[in-house]
Amino acid sequence: MDYKKAAMEKHTEWKGKIEIKLRCPLETTDDLSIAYTPGVAEPCLAIKKDPDLSYTLTRRHNTVAVITDGTAVLGLGNIGPMAGMPVMEGKCVLFKEFGGVDAIPLCVSTLTPDEVVKAIAMFSGSFGGINLEDIGAPRCFEIEEKLKKAVDIPIFHDDQHGTAVVVLSGIRNALKLTGKKAEECRVAMSGAGAAGTAIAKLLLRAGFKDITLCDIHGVINKDNCYRDPYLQQLAEMTNPRGIKGKLTDSIKGADIFIGVSAPGLLTEEMIKTMNPDPIIFAMANPVPEVMPDAALRAGAKVVATGQSDYPNQINNVLAFPGIFRGALDVRARDINEEMKLAAADAISALVSEEDLKNGIIIPSPFNKNISKNIAAAVAEAAVKSGVARI
Repeated sequence: MDYKKAAMEKHTEWKGKIEIKLRCPLETTDDLSIAYTPGVAEPCLAIKKDPDLSYTLTRRHNTVAVITDGTAVLGLGNIGPMAGMPVMEGKCVLFKEFGGVDAIPLCVSTLTPDEVVKAIAMFSGSFGGINLEDIGAPRCFEIEEKLKKAVDIPIFHDDQHGTAVVVLSGIRNALKLTGKKAEECRVAMSGAGAAGTAIAKLLLRAGFKDITLCDIHGVINKDNCYRDPYLQQLAEMTNPRGIKGKLTDSIKGADIFIGVSAPGLLTEEMIKTMNPDPIIFAMANPVPEVMPDAALRAGAKVVATGQSDYPNQINNVLAFPGIFRGALDVRARDINEEMKLAAADAISALVSEEDLKNGIIIPSPFNKNISKNIAAAVAEAAVKSGVARI
């Protein structure tokens, strides 16, 4: 199928992928008087006295805002907020279908991080959570960081944390096939943007100790001085052996490669310099750092990509609907590291022993248990970590 042609035809036909559906009857005068004036004054006054009642008297408890500034849309770059709307609507569709979460797309027309934060903070009381989407690095780090301080509802940048959760879940299953332990593995990463940064941080939290990242300039090393404070922080946290040079240098002796960068950066020759049974996560889209068949020829034990036409697709839809479902169910104030780790564990557990034997390390997004299992694990982690309201 020509997906590009079909998408244009269907989007023209649909005229939008989401719409509002009434939850109340509106057929009689009594119905109108209860849903609207004069009856609606009573819940308004109740919320005035106790703002938390907005969770029980309105749809806030199940509604998420999906927000972009259009600076990093689907690898297309800075195409602007309006051009990002089809993607935001698509995200809302996934929220509803896979998590039962109502989601509203909002495109913010500003390139100033403080203005984005201010705008979101001003309307945050209408939502149970905020999903940041397709916001370029390093601005996405600043926006998320400031928003978490400004509001008391979950803030989640899916390009960072959704990707990191699914990657960690796949890596954990891949390690079962190689018999290696997280704390003993060397991880070589290509790409230090939003996804790469979040993956590295979550892997460190999960017990990996030796992680080296490369960006377009080479290996990130704490001996260098970076203008970007977030990159400087990453340099202090990673590369414990002080490797310098390029990806060809950091990949030698590595057990795991994780790519969130650009096509064709990893060659078969480079894979052959890794430790036996290497794990390859080549996730650049639409063309990965190395094609799966080439990675397998070079000796890879497990291969995952960002593409849907190969096994083991790293797809964020596995994570974010269930994560938000669990956070909303307990009215969480935050989506913290404990909740992300719990989500990764829940995804890993859905891969059967039979699938593992066949090299499958990631469950299908159409597995009916995914969202339910993630939601339960995330809700429990929220309660244990003290961010749940109920």
